[in-house]
Amino acid sequence: MTFFGERGERVLKPLEAFLSVETASGIALLAATVAALVWANSPWSAAYVAVSHAPTSHFVINDVLMTAFFFVVGLEIRRETREGALATVRTAALPVVAALGGIVVPAAIYLAFNGAENVRAGWAIPTATDIAFAVGVLALVGRRANPALRAVLLALAIADDVAAILIIAFFYAGGIALNGAVIAALALAGLVALRLRQPQGAVAYLVFGAVLWIGFLYAGLHPVLAGVIVGVLMPDAAAGRLETTLHPWVAFGVMPLFALANAGVSFAGLDLGSDVSLMLAGGIALALFVGKPIGIVAAVALAVRARWCELPSGITWRGIVLVGCLGGIGFTMSIFIATLAFSESLLAAAKLGVLVASVLAGTTAYVIGCWNAERAPPSQP
Repeated sequence: MTFFGERGERVLKPLEAFLSVETASGIALLAATVAALVWANSPWSAAYVAVSHAPTSHFVINDVLMTAFFFVVGLEIRRETREGALATVRTAALPVVAALGGIVVPAAIYLAFNGAENVRAGWAIPTATDIAFAVGVLALVGRRANPALRAVLLALAIADDVAAILIIAFFYAGGIALNGAVIAALALAGLVALRLRQPQGAVAYLVFGAVLWIGFLYAGLHPVLAGVIVGVLMPDAAAGRLETTLHPWVAFGVMPLFALANAGVSFAGLDLGSDVSLMLAGGIALALFVGKPIGIVAAVALAVRARWCELPSGITWRGIVLVGCLGGIGFTMSIFIATLAFSESLLAAAKLGVLVASVLAGTTAYVIGCWNAERAPPSQP
C-alpha cells in the first residue's frame, strides 16, 4: 500500500504518465516557437507567411488538428472531475472563478492605460490565455510540480477560451449565426442523450461530436470546443484507451505544428516612436503579465474565503500563484484578438506587448515551478 492508497495511485499514475510525455513535448513546443519567430523575422519571412497563413493550412492546423488536442484535454478534465483534483463541486468551480478574475482585472488595467477611443477596442487582448503554450510551460516544469495543478490549469484555460470565443462573437464579429447554433444545439442534445443511456462504444459520440464541430463552425464559434465537450462526455470504457492512444500524437505532432504555424509574430512596421504605440504595448504587457496573476489569485482568494470554492487536495497558494502566472501567457489567442481590434498601424505594437508579456509570464512561471514546486508526496512501499 502506498502513501496515497489505491485510489491515490489510480489518480496519480495516469497524470505522471501524461507528464513524462509532456516534458519532452514541451521542449519540442519551445523549439517550434523559436523556429517560427526566427523564420517570420528573417529574409525568408514571405515563405513563412505563404505557408502558415494559407487558408487551407490554417484551417487544418487550427480548426481540425487542434480539435484533437482539445479532445484530449476534455478526456483529462473528465478523469479529474470523477476522481481527481476537480472531483467536488467546490473544487470544480474554482477554475471558473479564477478565469473570471483573470478576465476582469486585465481588461481594467488595459483600459486604465488605453482609454482613448482609437485604442479602446483592444480591451479584450489581455483577457485571453493560450492553453497550448501554458500547458507547454507547465510541462517543462515536469514532475517538480504537483500533477493536480495541470487539471486546474486546463479547466481554467478552457473557461477562459470559452469566454474569449464569446467575446469575439459578440464584440468583434457579427454575433452567433442562428443556423449553426441550431445544428450545435441538436448535436449537443444528442450527446447528452447518449450519455444518459450510457452506451460504452465511442463511435456514436464521435459522430455527434463531428456534427457539433460543424455546428460551431457555422455558428461563428471556434469549433475546437466540440473536442472538449465530447471528451468530457466520453464513456468510461473508451475514455482511457483514447487518452492513452492520442496523447503522444497530440503532444509531439499537433502542439509543435500549432506552435510553428502560429508563433511566427512579425514585427515588420513596428514603430514605437509615438506615445500611443508605447502605451498600447506597455498596457497590454502589464495587463497580461501582472493583471492576469493578480486577477486569478484574488478571485480564488475571495471565493475560498466566501466558501464558494475550495483548493483541491494537495494544492496550496503557491500552486495558485503558479497557475496565475501561466494564465498570463496570452500569445496566439491574444494576437488573434489584436488582429480584429487594430489595423496594421497599431497591430505591430499590440503584438509586441503580447509577446513580451507571454515570454515574461512563461519564464516567471517556469522559475516559480522549478524553485518552489509543489511536489506530490512520494510513493512509499
